[in-house]
Formats: sequence, structure tokens, C-alpha cells
Amino acid sequence: MSKEFETVIGLEVHAELKTATKAFCSCTTTFGAEPNTQVCPVCSGFPGMLPVLNRKMVELAIRTGIALNSEIPEICKFDRKNYFYPDLPKAYQISQYDLPICQGGFLDIDVDGEQKRIGITRAHLEEDAGKLVHQGDITTTPFSLVDLNRSGVPLLEIVSEPEMRSAREARAYMEKLRSILLFAGVSDCKMQEGSLRCDANVSVRPVGQKEFGTRTETKNLNSFRSLERAIEYEVRRQIEAIEDGEKIVQETRTWDEEKQQTRSMRSKEEAHDYRYFPEPDLSPLKISREWIAAIASNMPELPVQARRRLVEEYALPEYDAAIITLSPDYLEFFDQCISIYNDAKIVSNWMMSELNRLLNQNNMEISDCRLKPADLAQLLKLIDDGSISGKMAKTVFEEMFKSGKKPELIIKEKGMALISDEATLISLIDGIIRNNTKVMEDYRNGKEKAFGFFVGQIMKVSKGQANPAVVNKLLKERLSQ
Repeated sequence: MSKEFETVIGLEVHAELKTATKAFCSCTTTFGAEPNTQVCPVCSGFPGMLPVLNRKMVELAIRTGIALNSEIPEICKFDRKNYFYPDLPKAYQISQYDLPICQGGFLDIDVDGEQKRIGITRAHLEEDAGKLVHQGDITTTPFSLVDLNRSGVPLLEIVSEPEMRSAREARAYMEKLRSILLFAGVSDCKMQEGSLRCDANVSVRPVGQKEFGTRTETKNLNSFRSLERAIEYEVRRQIEAIEDGEKIVQETRTWDEEKQQTRSMRSKEEAHDYRYFPEPDLSPLKISREWIAAIASNMPELPVQARRRLVEEYALPEYDAAIITLSPDYLEFFDQCISIYNDAKIVSNWMMSELNRLLNQNNMEISDCRLKPADLAQLLKLIDDGSISGKMAKTVFEEMFKSGKKPELIIKEKGMALISDEATLISLIDGIIRNNTKVMEDYRNGKEKAFGFFVGQIMKVSKGQANPAVVNKLLKERLSQ
């Protein structure tokens, strides 16, 4: 990016809350049902229907506020956010405006080994809109269909301060926030299903200028990769436009994943355009200090606590601890594995390398894979006792990941057990030495490479199943005789 401009980024993150029913009615929130099968007169906007507040979504919002170091006020209220859009059947959205449930707060991110604190402006409750199913590209579609299954699903919108200065910082913030929401148990954060979405407000300004530049909002970014690339593109676009003498227009944009660029959708609305006013069908919500204290006393272990535990109890590097605490499922896998195999660093290495590689290749979460923590622990024990080599173990690990089979069974089926019997290996070694007398003389004359030749031949003849440690010991003994 240009050294003459500074990037200013603020994120608005929408998290679907883990409730069984919608925000103001009893319709289920289950994902993936046939369109318009999870609707009722309340969430489909029939005139005269009255909302009833879901207590669970309030509890989850309070839990989030505690996790984000926010203030939970004693009184909050709901408001009507008025706008017309096909997926909003009431022509207004029940949201919160001037008295949100969470005020202030912060979270800390790490980028290139440096920690930075990002402020939270607010977090407020609202109901989700429905979903438009476009028949083609969003900006050129001839028509769209409306699915109201998502209408009324409870959301928590978390708004950051405009304190991020690069796409990498924005991604780190989003990853950290997702981790907190997962550990707090308030959302499943399945970005591919839309239960965690992000709008990025981006502007640029000359270095040293205090006033913010004109910002654009790129809507509904549903992956870390899309978030980072959309911001990078938008920063480049704005800088190039300013340098060409153009004026940046405040607008809403969309991210085109195929073309890897943002595109204009509509002019950006201001708060007064929504004509906010208090929701007349819901009275202000009073939140007692006792209620907050009860929720706080039952909070699960959060990422910062888990990270500290891994560093202090297992002497893991900060980097390893940060990766392992990205999700509670990942941490639970580690904890279960370490309870059986007590070398934390080795477990961490296998999880961050082999396990992460296969999860990414298959676009899977760790909770979806067939590999069990106890089976990884057993595989590591088999390496330690010489039953299998580290190289072979990687092949076995892949099969464990695909099939869920036990490592011993895979080793047996593939005939991969290491040969450690000394009599068998001595016979093998003696045969190779007899057939390579010149190489033997070279070794005795000080040519160390000859030793590697013998090892290679032994591994070749044994099809890689000779135990390397035993081979090295016996080969040295036979060559010295």
C-alpha cells in the first residue's frame, strides 16, 4: 500500500446466537430447511402480530459482553429500524439504537508478534432479515426469490472502533472475535452458513491527517480470506481514485469473489435515514446486577485463559498456544490427546502441521473429522517405541483421518510394522555387506558417505520397514568387525 496514505478500518460483525428458537417467536432456527418452512405470522410480518422476547438471546448477549470487557447497562431497549427491502416483510427491523445491551469493551490482537488493543464501540441485539436468493449475479440478477426462514433469527451485532490499520489487523480481529464467541458458547460461528458475517468500513487518509476520509462499507464478508482481500482491494481502489483526482463516495459495496474486486451496490444510508424510534410492542429491558453476576460465575474458559494455561502448564510457545485456542473443539482435542500422551510439544506439532493440513484440504472443522484424540496419542506412542517410523506415521495418519481406523489396524493392513528383530536385521545387513565389499573398504578408509549407502540399501531391501535406530547400531557393529 502507498506510504503516503493511512488505512482506517472498522468492522461490524453479525453473529447468529445459539438459540433453539427465533428472537420474538417460537419458530426453530435450524439451518438448511426447505425455504419458507420455518415461518409464522410473527416472523413473516403479518399485521397485528406481537413479538415476545427470547430470554436466552439476552443471556447470550450478556455473556458476550462479559467476554469482551463491555459494560452491561441496567436498562436497554429495542427500537424499530425502518427501511424497505424485499427480505424484510414488516418493512422494519427490531434492533437497538441508543441504549444497546453492551457498551464499550475491547479485545487484544497479535500481528507480527506485536499486541494491539482494539476498542469495541457497542454490541446490540436485533432480529435477522430474510434471505434473497438471486438468480445470477447480485448486481445484474433479473429477479430474486425470498426465503424467510432466517427472518427473526436472533443476532448480536458487534461494532468495533475504527482502530485497525491494515487488512491483516482486521483479519486478526475477526479471528480473535470468532474464537471468543466460540469459547463463550454464544454462536456456532459457521461462516459458510452465514451465522457469522462481517461488514467492513474502509477509508484512507493522508498520513498525519486526523480527520477520517470518506468510508465505504463492503457487506456480508463470510470468510477470513474474503475479508482480507476485500479490504486490500478497496484500499488500493480508493488510493488510486484519490491520486487520479476522483472523490470517494460514501456507499455500500459487495465483494465479487470470482473477480476479486468490490463493486458498488447503493449509496450508504445514514442513521437518520432509518427513522429509528422505540419499539412500542416491547417494554425497556431491566437487567439486574444479580443476573449479570450469575452469568459471569458460570462463564466457560475463554481463549486468553486457555492460552495462559497452555503456556504455564505445558511450556508451549505462545504461537502454538494461540493456534490451539482458536476454537474450543481444537483445544478439547489437544487436552484429550495430552491426557494420554504427555509430550505437549509433539502433540502440538502434529496438530498444527499434519492435522491442520488435512482439515484445510478437506474444508473441514476438527469436530467433523473421524480422527480421535486417543488414536493420535496411540500413533505417537508407536513412533516412540519403534513400532513405526516417523515417515510411515504420516501415511498412517492420513488413513486415520480418512477412515477413522485405529493406527494398529492400519499398520497391520498395510504391512507397515517396523522390523526390529536383531537376528533378521543382521542377516539382511551381512548380505548387503558381502555384495558391496568395495563400499565396505571405502567406509573403513574413512569415507563416511559409504555408511549412508549401506543404510539406503537396507531400507530399500526391507521396503522401508527396517527400524532405523536398530539398523544404525547393528551396521556400525558389523562394519567395525
